[in-house]
Amino acid sequence: AMKKLWLIAVMALAATSIARGEDLSGDWQGALHTAGGDLRLVLHVAKADGSYQASLDSLDQGASGIPVSALTFSGGTVSLQVPAVRGSFEGKLDAKGSEIAGTWTQGGSLPLVFRRLPKSAAAAPPAASPAAPTTKAGAVASTSPPAKPIDIDGTWLGTIDAGALKLRVAFHITSSVAGLKATMDSLDQNAKGIPVTKVSRDGTALVLELTPMAATFQGEIARDGSAIRGTWTQSGAAMPLVVRRVKDPAAALALARPQEPKKPYPYAEEEVAYDNPAAEVRLAGTLTVPSGKGPFPAALLITGSGPQDRDESIMGHRPFLVLADHLTRKGIAVLRVDDRGVGKSGGKFAIATTADFATDAEAGIAFLKTRPEVDPKRIGLIGHSEGGVIAPMIASRSRDVAFIVLLAGTGVPGVEVLVEQVRSIDEVSGMSPEGVKGAVDLERQLLALVMKVKDDVELDRQVREVVAGRIPEGQITTQLGLLKSPWFRYFLAHDPAPALRKVRCPVLALGGSKDTQVSANQNLPAIRRALEEGKNGRFEVTELPGLNHLLQTAKTGAPAEYAEIDETMSPAAMEKIASWIGSLWKKP
Repeated sequence: AMKKLWLIAVMALAATSIARGEDLSGDWQGALHTAGGDLRLVLHVAKADGSYQASLDSLDQGASGIPVSALTFSGGTVSLQVPAVRGSFEGKLDAKGSEIAGTWTQGGSLPLVFRRLPKSAAAAPPAASPAAPTTKAGAVASTSPPAKPIDIDGTWLGTIDAGALKLRVAFHITSSVAGLKATMDSLDQNAKGIPVTKVSRDGTALVLELTPMAATFQGEIARDGSAIRGTWTQSGAAMPLVVRRVKDPAAALALARPQEPKKPYPYAEEEVAYDNPAAEVRLAGTLTVPSGKGPFPAALLITGSGPQDRDESIMGHRPFLVLADHLTRKGIAVLRVDDRGVGKSGGKFAIATTADFATDAEAGIAFLKTRPEVDPKRIGLIGHSEGGVIAPMIASRSRDVAFIVLLAGTGVPGVEVLVEQVRSIDEVSGMSPEGVKGAVDLERQLLALVMKVKDDVELDRQVREVVAGRIPEGQITTQLGLLKSPWFRYFLAHDPAPALRKVRCPVLALGGSKDTQVSANQNLPAIRRALEEGKNGRFEVTELPGLNHLLQTAKTGAPAEYAEIDETMSPAAMEKIASWIGSLWKKP
């Protein structure tokens, strides 16, 4: 199911290999001509070890260093993905190598032409600079000259304490000839390298601004240089934050994840790649095969919503790595795959829907059928969250699926899931009953608009009218990009029940009693009802006590706990999955 937007916006960082050819390295500038005015964009491209890395600046919004997670260049076509804003661009490089003409997609589509900037030219400054920060005494803080490396250069670690929500953050500060620069990691959200838009210093007063997140850290540097004490402000909320210098960043930032397997493994592991011909997408993943003589039963793991890598990395955990290890040790081959447009997989994530991801999973089944180690009559699907929606879609129309396992899958339309998600998370996070009601009412109103208003321009206008004064402008723009996306519109309207009624293979549906993202009380009975109505002869629907959406043993089930819990996935849940699959072919 949709993952709620947390206190800190998650920006995924990655770089993909590209085809050799013309060199795209350098700076490229273009403009989006929107109803609200022009938005100037600068694309920064660098090449290292045969791969391109890129970032994007939105000059007129004061946002710089927005990560580009995938940039491919083949046959003169340039494609890139920007997960932070659910945007993508595809264009053609001209014969002179000076212009890339194409289309920017973010909910809707707009023409965009990037032109190469001369190496000596600097990108035009934003039309309006943000207000200068102030020190505690009220004086305007000026941008400092380059700091000495022995001063505040280095890594600083602290925890933002918002009551029910506690998030560890790390600032990486460096000095250069151009002044101070910084990036931030949100450790518990698995987000690294988030760019700090502006770093300002006046004596012991330090201000870090993160414009795309509407966030600022303002602090005082201790005389001994060991700590910076101050306030984190975001979207009108102010929280105390103390960051301390860490001598060994790698050790300090490491998370305790005792279940992650250590090599060498007692089974074979192979990097694989295969095509989804229907979408002209090449997918990449990892296949693990048990020791011994096959062929073995096999499971394809299907990730939840949002851009996910093959391990379904989230909050410092890698659930699919841990689950694949457990199942393979139990004699089940496992294929786990990067989502399209993520990691080493090609394609465009931003414009795909749940139905598109289903075709990617079907390509995975076809690939498994070609492997001699795999029994083609014992291939099944294990889907988590949105993956639990995709698995029945495929099983309802394919005889190649021998079983499906739904982990925190949905049984009711997406719009109902999201409304209940808001209520559940806000309740366990300590919000007052009045606050919960207000948040649920607003969610219902916004989702009703998305389902009713099909024109993106009109939806933009009506949403802004509803949330005016409630949500900062920067967040409104980001949320609108999501609300107007093809994926979101599809997910809201999709009802999984019809597909579940058509499933004829064995089904195991598991949900955690403390899941606040996909409520077990709401969805498990609906899944059971659909399977019964379809007269499926072999299924099990079980609520697992004390487990959250990631199937971790939890206290409250709040998403804020995910990173705090050392356990990646409940051993009892993994054993239940493995033993149930094993039982399918046991003779009575």
